[in-house]
Amino acid sequence: MRKGVDHIGIGVVFFCHNGKGKFIMSKRSKKTRDEHGKWDPGGGGMKFGESIDGALKREVKEEYCTNIIESEFLGFRDVHRTDEKGNKTHWIALDFKVFVDENKVRNGEPKAHEEIGWFSLNNLPNPLHSQFPNFIKKYRKFLI
Repeated sequence: MRKGVDHIGIGVVFFCHNGKGKFIMSKRSKKTRDEHGKWDPGGGGMKFGESIDGALKREVKEEYCTNIIESEFLGFRDVHRTDEKGNKTHWIALDFKVFVDENKVRNGEPKAHEEIGWFSLNNLPNPLHSQFPNFIKKYRKFLI
């Protein structure tokens, strides 16, 4: 069974920052599930039996090779969309702002992420993941 397609998927989404107004984002490769060539903040599905905090720590470590210094729960989004293959998907996204040490950040998944980079909210890369504009619209005031 596929998360988000055959049943509702639950995932953590994190927007990691350096405490100086810069946020890390990754460009998705052709090896990812969808949204190829698009920039997103980071995230992943929860595993059965895993705590939310455990999933957040695991995913940040996997994607950016660093530990969380501090995290703030921003809220959740009920995400309905159709992927590139025409599958209707449904995810509950648990959204976090995460403070990390910029000197320790690395691309932990080079097959999944073509590149990573630091950006300000006023200078985000393009093209963005289809759901990221909704994330920014909902949480911008908490990210500044």
